Amino acid sequence: MDLTAFRALEPLCWRAPSAHNTQPWRLDYRADAIRVGWDPADTLPAADPTGRDLRLSLGAFVETCLVVSADVGLPVEFVADHYPGERRVGWLRPARHGYHSPFTTEQVLLRRTHRGRFSAGLPAEAIVAVDAVARAAGGTARTLPPAGGLRRLLATADRHQYADPAVVGELRSWLRLSRGHSRYRADGLTDRCLGLSRGEAAGLRAALAAYPVLRRAGLPRLLASAAGDPLALGGDVIVLIGPAEADDATQVELGRALMRIWLTLHAAGLAAHPLSQLIDAPATRAALGTLLDVAPHRLLHVARVGRPAGPAVRSARRLDR
Repeated sequence: MDLTAFRALEPLCWRAPSAHNTQPWRLDYRADAIRVGWDPADTLPAADPTGRDLRLSLGAFVETCLVVSADVGLPVEFVADHYPGERRVGWLRPARHGYHSPFTTEQVLLRRTHRGRFSAGLPAEAIVAVDAVARAAGGTARTLPPAGGLRRLLATADRHQYADPAVVGELRSWLRLSRGHSRYRADGLTDRCLGLSRGEAAGLRAALAAYPVLRRAGLPRLLASAAGDPLALGGDVIVLIGPAEADDATQVELGRALMRIWLTLHAAGLAAHPLSQLIDAPATRAALGTLLDVAPHRLLHVARVGRPAGPAVRSARRLDR
């Protein structure tokens, strides 16, 4: 494999999604292969203590690498070799035959997380297509209407998230609420991506700065309320469910499937807004499992999905060009 040719593609591969846009993946170029690993400085040990979101993000990155390579005719394959002790998930190696993908680099670049309003939910054919992608990877995808019960669960999950000082500290470190922030165009969650006005962004900055003092005075509940109700913005809720027995390497593979799901949605003119807090909070995770009649540990990803009513802002990447 021409490692130089792949290195030129790397900025395109970094368009993969990750929780809080931390971009944890790292590539280490060797003589005959590229090691795919991660940097612990770009993980979320408080918000993602099991590493579920990390492994899904790494899988999404691997899939993005393969799609981008295939689009330019560079024959690359991924060899899974998950070893947490060395922070490695596998290798990109030369392949006799190129990776076959229905997706293109252009679709990778145009895919967006959409936190705004959806004009419609998922059409039946999209539900079937998404579930087929999940099943091919050993999982399944289920949809739920954004009903009142689910809204109550989301409000509970938001309060749980804002009640944890460590989780709030991580969130604050990855928020980019001012265009003067030194990393505004590199990573994290910007005010524009979150759909915040300048006044709302300033208010959130002030609230988070006061968090250590006002946490016991009810600030977490106020922050959860200020986050609003994304389910009121339309769309359906989709849940990615893993197999009954899934180790860390399996979750990486399901992360690859999740990337294919997002690209499938994009190709159909649809978009997703992740709602991971629903399965980060133990109580709401258990309740969602009961609602779906699925063991809670099998719930891997939750998102609001539909047809965007308007364009979404492009998130920053460190290797943007």
